[in-house]
Amino acid sequence: MNLIVALLIVCALTAIALIGVGVANLEYLFGVVIPYMGIGLFLIGVIYRIIHWAKSPVPFRIPTTCGQQKSLKWIKPNNLETPHNIWGVIGRMLLEVLFFRSLFRNTRTEVLEGPKIVYSATKWLWAAGLAFHWCFLVVIIRHLRFFIEPVPQIITIIESLDGFFQVGLPILYLTDIILVAAISYLFIRRVAIPQVRYISLVADYLALFLLGGIVTSGIYLRYFDKTDIVGIKELTTNLLSFTPVVPEGIGVVFFIHLFLVSCLLMYFPFSKLMHMGGVFLSPTRNLINNNRIRRHINPWNHEVKLHTYEEYEEEFHDVMKAAGLPLEKE
Repeated sequence: MNLIVALLIVCALTAIALIGVGVANLEYLFGVVIPYMGIGLFLIGVIYRIIHWAKSPVPFRIPTTCGQQKSLKWIKPNNLETPHNIWGVIGRMLLEVLFFRSLFRNTRTEVLEGPKIVYSATKWLWAAGLAFHWCFLVVIIRHLRFFIEPVPQIITIIESLDGFFQVGLPILYLTDIILVAAISYLFIRRVAIPQVRYISLVADYLALFLLGGIVTSGIYLRYFDKTDIVGIKELTTNLLSFTPVVPEGIGVVFFIHLFLVSCLLMYFPFSKLMHMGGVFLSPTRNLINNNRIRRHINPWNHEVKLHTYEEYEEEFHDVMKAAGLPLEKE
């Protein structure tokens, strides 16, 4: 049911753009107003979430440790697994952000007949996740050519490497193939594995379907539809310069693609996709594990009025004496 609801939502969004542009001729709404709304909500939402997380108190050092902590001089510490200085934290964060190090180590537990507990690696999940994120980043960089004039040389080089095999005309990009394969694997895994399917919510499927719709419509625009690239670049540069004008001749599929991208931007700050920013604010990753080097005192501790035993005995001296209780002071 969660899968069907998410699919219906994305289909409804696609139908809204199709009818709005193809029937009602609302090109300005879908080409200017909604993209500005998407970018605005994205920026406001991301900034709000990051500030909210940054204000959360972290009174204790709680980094995840997987190695020897720095202690005695003759015991070799592992500065990546248990960082005791800022360079260890930077190295650990780079490995996590760029190569998904913790996901690479992830294991799956199964209970077989016997009963017998079996642990297995999830390297395919790591590979699919890493491939998707890196390819999505390359696609975003390639799309910068629609916003910048002249196009920087670095973007041209990335495009050349992406289309290295020069298959077909227009040239087939490797990132397009890998993106479709990665999204398909992540979806099939979520549906095929009972434990993952059981905990999957509408939000989990919705992110996959939105990304799938964006990738599919983008591939259609590049390889199957006669898209007015000049008109699209004119529209994007006008949006960037805050002089929005929608040129004529842009097909309805582009507006569907742009509308889905805008919806993803609006949805991003309120979804699990915000792990993109949250990973940098995770105390289990970004803290130095130096509990043995220095003492940490909670700065948020409130002063507590204590009632010592001496004060207690003095207050109830007569009652305690009458009850035969031992007293320290007669």
